[in-house]
Amino acid sequence: MNIRPSRRSRNVLVDMTPLIDVVFLLLIFFMVSTTFDKQTQLKVDLPEASAQAEENQDQKTIAITIDAKGQFYLDDQELVTHDVDTLKRALQKAAADRTDIPVTVTSDKQAPFQAVMMVMDAAGQLGLSHLSFLARSSQAEE
Repeated sequence: MNIRPSRRSRNVLVDMTPLIDVVFLLLIFFMVSTTFDKQTQLKVDLPEASAQAEENQDQKTIAITIDAKGQFYLDDQELVTHDVDTLKRALQKAAADRTDIPVTVTSDKQAPFQAVMMVMDAAGQLGLSHLSFLARSSQAEE
């Protein structure tokens, strides 16, 4: 009786074809299921505050200030009512039918966003396209 195993070498062959087929199928599946939409992004340049005074003081500007309660001040004078129509009339009177005059908007950090949007809307309806928003330095707030 022969108890020793035979030393015949078995040639074990691994067929790579099914493995390659599965990898290609996965690759095709991931390529088809991936979206190729490029998301659009809006680049916004925010203003920076500086301690230096504005050099262009001789040019007439319209200054609108919005306080924490959402009340409008046009050139340091409070408007009677705080709606779009009153704001448009005051802007039109201050601009004297000029559309190239710059408008600067300064608002309190607690001011409602709706008030800022009302100023932008009123200026846009009157054709005032030179709008700028002032930033205050953090040292002035302390």
